[in-house]
Parts: sequence; C-alpha cells; structure tokens
Amino acid sequence: MPRASKEQSEATARRVLATATTLFAERGYAAVGLEEVAAAADVTRGAVYHHYAGKMGLFEAVADAVAQRVGSAVAAAADAEPDPWAGLLAGCRAFLAAGVTDDTRRILLIDAPAVLGWQTWHGQDARASARHLQDAIEALAARGDVRVHSAAGTAALLSGAMNEAALRIAAAPDPASELEILWRDLERLLSGLRPHALPDGADGHRTR
Repeated sequence: MPRASKEQSEATARRVLATATTLFAERGYAAVGLEEVAAAADVTRGAVYHHYAGKMGLFEAVADAVAQRVGSAVAAAADAEPDPWAGLLAGCRAFLAAGVTDDTRRILLIDAPAVLGWQTWHGQDARASARHLQDAIEALAARGDVRVHSAAGTAALLSGAMNEAALRIAAAPDPASELEILWRDLERLLSGLRPHALPDGADGHRTR
C-alpha cells in the first residue's frame, strides 16, 4: 500500500474509533448501530467493516483503547511519586478518578464485561491497569514494604474492589464527594498490607 494511502487508512480507522468511543460512552453498546457510527465519522459502512470487522470488533477496539488510556493515567500518577508506597496510593486513586468519566464507566465497567465476556474484558484489564497494580505490589513486597501471600491474588482482590468503587462513584449524585469518601476507606484497606498491620507470623504463616 502506498504511504499516502496507508496514512489515510490509519487516519480513517482512528476517526471511526474516536467517533464510536463517543457514541458508546453516551448511549451504550446496544443503542448504537454501525450505520450511525459510519455517518458520524463521515465514512462508509464498508470502511468500518474493513477496519473492525463489525460492531463487536469495533467495540472491542474501543474498550481496549479506553483501558489502555486508564492504564496510562494510573502509571503516570504512580511514576510521579518518588516513593513506591506513595506511588501505589497515587495509582489507585487515579484509577478511581478515571471511573468518574463517562467512557470508563459505561464502556469499561458496564458494557465491556457483558458484551465481550469476562475472559476478554479481564484480559484487557490485565494488560492495562491490573498489571501496573500487580507490578507495584511485587516491587513493594520485594522491598519489605508490604507483606502478602500472593501479589497476583492481592492485585485481583484490590482490582475487584476498585472496579466496584468506580461504579459507585460514577453513579453517585456527587461523584467528587463519593470519591473522597471511598478513597479514605480504600486507603485504610491498603494500609493493612503494611508490615506494622500484621506482625510476622501472627497468622501462622510466613509472609512475603
């Protein structure tokens, strides 16, 4: 494919993706048709099929792009903190804050698990936000800053809790206030991972 044609094709794919993201976020997967996406993006229905092979493929691409954007926000917030523990807290708070936005709430937390299925949705989450969470816990455990039996298991528990919290925040009459309330409780839960919260051997097992 000539370079100009390839660049034009990629630009079309990006325009379709951006248009679909807006529509899916505003009205949900079931209420949006491919014809509407094509018209709003000023392309043919055939162009949408060419790039995404149908509505399901388009939604999967949209959900993956939103998940990656949330993951990038989480990583940026964590990396901005010089202290690893502060980085974990900042990353978790950034995830909750992202849940306030319409695209994250509707696309990632409501529609994606039902439309794509748990395995696909979980895979997207694992490649985006969840992997940053597990990496942070593993790094903190290696330093002795937290003690857990399983970094992967702890990340799964926290991820599930934060997904539920993000939904609650987004549905609240005052999302900003709900974010502050839930953040205080989540911060307390996270503090339970610190060594001072569980003396070595107090549960009958060695922790790591």
